[in-house]
Amino acid sequence: MIKLISTFFGILSLLTCKDKSIRQDIQPSNNKQAMLNQKNSIHQFQVKDINGKTFDFSSLKGKKILVVNVASKCGLTPQYKDLQTLYTQYKDKNFVIVGFPANNFMKQEPGSDQEIASFCELNYGVTFPIMSKISVKDSDIHPIYQFLTQKSKNGVADSTVDWNFQKYLLDENGFLVEVFSPRTLPLDEKIVSLLK
Repeated sequence: MIKLISTFFGILSLLTCKDKSIRQDIQPSNNKQAMLNQKNSIHQFQVKDINGKTFDFSSLKGKKILVVNVASKCGLTPQYKDLQTLYTQYKDKNFVIVGFPANNFMKQEPGSDQEIASFCELNYGVTFPIMSKISVKDSDIHPIYQFLTQKSKNGVADSTVDWNFQKYLLDENGFLVEVFSPRTLPLDEKIVSLLK
C-alpha cells in the first residue's frame, strides 16, 4: 500500500513539473503574440507635402486625423468641398484632414503636384494639408498606405482602398479608429459623430 501511494505521488510530481514546463513554454508565445497585436501609430511617418517639404505626422500628436486619397478627375471630386467644410468646422477642435493625391483609379489624378495644388485651391479653396502624389495600392503602394491597410502594421484592421476618397480616421494618438468607404460623404453623421 505504501509503495502504491509513493508511486502515485511520484507520478503526480512528474505531471506537476511537466505542467509547469508547458506553461513556461506558452508564456513567451503569448508575449510574442501580444507584441504583434500592439497598435502602431501614424506618427512614425514623414512624407513630402504638395510643395516638396517634409511633413512629419508626429507634429499632429493630440489631433484626430482624417486621411483621404484624393483625385481631381473623379465623379467623387466634389467631396473636396465637404472635406474643406469639415476641416473648417473642426480644425480648432484638434482635427486635421490630410489629402494624398493618387492616380491608382482609372488615371483620375494625372496632374503634377503643382497642377493638383492649383486645382484644389482654385476650385475648392482647400486649406487642409495636401501631400505629394503617391500610390495607395498595388506593388508600389506607399509605406503610409501599407500602414493604413495592413493589420500587421497598424495593429487594428486590414482594408483595401476601393476608390478615390476612401477615408481613414485616426485618433489623437495616431491609432486607426475607422475606415469609411469612398461614397461616405465627409459630412456624414458617422464621421462627424466621431469628431465631437
